Amino acid sequence: MPYPDRFYPVVDSLAWVERLTKLGVGTIQLRAKDLDDGQALQMVTDALAITKGTPARLVVNDYWRAAIVAEAKYLHLGQEDLAEADLKAIREAGLSLGISTHDDAELETALAAKPDYVALGPIFFTTLKSMRFEPQGIPKITEWKKRIGAIPLVAIGGIKFEQAAEIFAAGADSIAVVSDVTQNADPDARVKQWLGDSAKAA
Repeated sequence: MPYPDRFYPVVDSLAWVERLTKLGVGTIQLRAKDLDDGQALQMVTDALAITKGTPARLVVNDYWRAAIVAEAKYLHLGQEDLAEADLKAIREAGLSLGISTHDDAELETALAAKPDYVALGPIFFTTLKSMRFEPQGIPKITEWKKRIGAIPLVAIGGIKFEQAAEIFAAGADSIAVVSDVTQNADPDARVKQWLGDSAKAA
């Protein structure tokens, strides 16, 4: 299976990890903010227990120390976390690394870390977090995919299922989805929609 999967939900709780795992999602990012080291380690350990023995791959957001201790396999870092992280320790632990980018300078920083994938965002306006970056738009996906070549490109930010075909066509290898799942009136049906389309498009 390619990593990350074409449909790449990002959630903030163990309940969501469990729900998505049961639905057959292949790549799930756990992004929970403001945890101390102990809380982070407990949450990562619990999430790994949920996905163990299933096809789901758990991606730990930010908490690289917890990811190493809990023996996770996948890690995602934002730019601020990347600046503080011990990349040598992360690589020695065998963690696959994805990095968030929002502009050209951040892309250069990310590529210097030799990531396993690069995330570009926000593609569209998003209300989930205050962004100091303007929406990138779909044409930026094509431009960045040319620049990074074989490295998988993940599009993120305000993306709904109805826009997926256009975003894949523009060059994205994967789409990270937050509100289109977590704030959907029928999340399970939406996930199945994404899974069906992603499988067809793969």
